Amino acid sequence: MTNSILCDSTKLLGRVLMSWMFIAAGWSKIGGYEGTQAYMESAGVAGWLLPLVIVAELGGGLAVLFGFLTRWAALGLALFSVASALLFHYVPGDQAQMISFMKNITIAGGFLILSCTGAGRFSVDHMFSRTSG
Repeated sequence: MTNSILCDSTKLLGRVLMSWMFIAAGWSKIGGYEGTQAYMESAGVAGWLLPLVIVAELGGGLAVLFGFLTRWAALGLALFSVASALLFHYVPGDQAQMISFMKNITIAGGFLILSCTGAGRFSVDHMFSRTSG
């Protein structure tokens, strides 16, 4: 296996692992819409933003999974991760919330790297780049 194939395989595995949480979270928010909306409002976030949250998590997660507009989707999910860390998990003095805060910031870092490196060979982005031009 060449270094390039190994790298592209690793990017694919990374995309699967990184997107999994966002796809599951977006999907669960559809089924638990009212509860999620109430939780958002209890944290001071307008409940009418929930459809945008679902699109960001589910749509962004699927885009990263399939490697479609990967750089943009990864950048969007990085920003989303930082925003949710600040809005929901930055609670100094609460160790559990601060661990969640740090996890979100770490996830954002991974997405920032993906936004620079791209999805790799095993992606829709790569298929389009080979067929266009």
